[in-house]
Amino acid sequence: MSEVKERGDSPLAEIVRDPDAFAHNIARLIEEAGKAASAYIKPREEAPEVFDYREELVDIVRSLAAVGDYWLSDPERTAEAQRRLLTCYFDLWASSMKRMLGEKDTRPVAKTDPRDRRFRDPEWSENPFFDFLKQFYLITTRWAEGLVEDSLDLDPETRHRAEFYVRQISAALSPSNFVFTNPELLRATIASNAENLVRGMKLLAEDIKAGHGELRIRQSDQKSFEVGRNLAITPGKVIHQNEICQVIQYEATTAEVLKRPLVIVPPWINKFYILDLNPEKSFVRWCVEQGHTVFLISWVNPDERHADKSFEDYMRQGILETLDVVEEVTGESKVNAVGYCVGGTLLAATLAWQKATGDDRIASATLLAAQVDFTKAGDLRVFVDEARIEALEKRMRETVYLEGRKMTATFNLLRPNDLIWPYVVNTYFLGKEPSPFDVLYWNADATRMAAANHSFYLRNCYLHNRLARGQMVLAGKRLDLKKVAIPVFSLATREDHIAPADSVLLGNSRFGGPVTFVLAGSGHIAGVVNPPASGKYQYWTDGDGSAPDIDGWLEKATEHPGSWWPYWQKWIEALDDTRVPARAIGGGRIQPIEDAPGSYVKVKA
Repeated sequence: MSEVKERGDSPLAEIVRDPDAFAHNIARLIEEAGKAASAYIKPREEAPEVFDYREELVDIVRSLAAVGDYWLSDPERTAEAQRRLLTCYFDLWASSMKRMLGEKDTRPVAKTDPRDRRFRDPEWSENPFFDFLKQFYLITTRWAEGLVEDSLDLDPETRHRAEFYVRQISAALSPSNFVFTNPELLRATIASNAENLVRGMKLLAEDIKAGHGELRIRQSDQKSFEVGRNLAITPGKVIHQNEICQVIQYEATTAEVLKRPLVIVPPWINKFYILDLNPEKSFVRWCVEQGHTVFLISWVNPDERHADKSFEDYMRQGILETLDVVEEVTGESKVNAVGYCVGGTLLAATLAWQKATGDDRIASATLLAAQVDFTKAGDLRVFVDEARIEALEKRMRETVYLEGRKMTATFNLLRPNDLIWPYVVNTYFLGKEPSPFDVLYWNADATRMAAANHSFYLRNCYLHNRLARGQMVLAGKRLDLKKVAIPVFSLATREDHIAPADSVLLGNSRFGGPVTFVLAGSGHIAGVVNPPASGKYQYWTDGDGSAPDIDGWLEKATEHPGSWWPYWQKWIEALDDTRVPARAIGGGRIQPIEDAPGSYVKVKA
């Protein structure tokens, strides 16, 4: 830090200017830390069984121990691993010494990924101390990740789990996550006499209390949004409801509409309004404006009354009952259906069940970031094995549903450097309230999952992959996707961490009819919710259909700028572009129950 002191222009060189204020804030910090500790401990004393993480800890130790055994079982391998690390450490030490002696052109031993936002502050490169810390961290974590990757004798599942756990540990131990090793945090602490830490600890205590003993990280200003006020405001009415869902019909905005109605099946693990965030980012509104008569399923936020509601119930009372309502309102027996994420998985299973029973009301299916083959399901597979599912089922038998915050925490772990640690640093160390962000508000607006349905989904899809193998049985019928011959539009997103593009691509081969596959830029949310007016990202079409993975498919694909939505609309109209006069809500046959977005979506977890 000598260079910084000589420049005399960095807060890092300052001493505490107001010792009294600093001491006072440290006392306040300790007081707020006590409140946070109380919020953490009290729920564990009242219900310790709820916070039983033994299965997770055992799996972490088992997976990492397998990697250690591989490298320690052979002296040559052990020596090679040590040589790799020590060589990099020596190079870093030599480079740092040269820099301290005044050499200007020393190259970093470990370069930062340009996309890594943790080390954007100039001090990480300009200050020798922080530059050394950063490179030491990068060398160590990359070495650890390399050990897992090169553990060739490990079975793929164990190696996958070990890779995931090493990434989590690496993300948590980043020097950017600690006050004394993060230049931005250190500057803020000195400049404010630790006032930032007091504010952050207060927010931490509030978030632990809001999470009932678990940290519920605030990612967005919760007071800036309200469903029905500035989210999910496309005009429409709830025209039907049952124990499982409400059915919303949206008001037409065109004089004529496509003859075939559009039925949207959102995921039940999130709330539907990700497809209707605001007028500028609403897939629902855009579809209405293109002349679709849009019907959307709004799933219930389950409680103890829904414990026994099964995957079959979600099919029957969700999709099939909605088709009955649509036919009653419009008089049409043929619809286009859209399923997003697990809503697409349910839609695919329903298509196979309909084929087995002679029900042909769905004329085309669009699957958005949806998996039907879970062989390549990505990091979510880490959380699914027999022991974990049994432990989860035991917990759900006691609570009769899975808490929404559990799923939110799981999804956040898939991208810790984007969805966890930046908010820990900004909120709990810098003491900043998060900015309003509609997508992150939606991400935190969790929904519970009915025990029976969730158990069926995990076992039949992630654990045993029965839908893809033709082994899933639903309502007494064995499901065979190869018999589904209707046109399918399948969308994957290139950076998807929930439904990886490779997984979606593989699933396309399970259908028996024509599949139009499109790859969108960005991830699971932004790649799907990408309105044409935004001009963001891109999409690819006409790739190599015989390729085994997405990289091979892209070699022959054509890239297009902007949103995939208009391309999809052309696909829909190519199937049937017949238009009829716009339909009234309820069709004069069903009396609306309430205004959209309905009451089900407003229930908090």
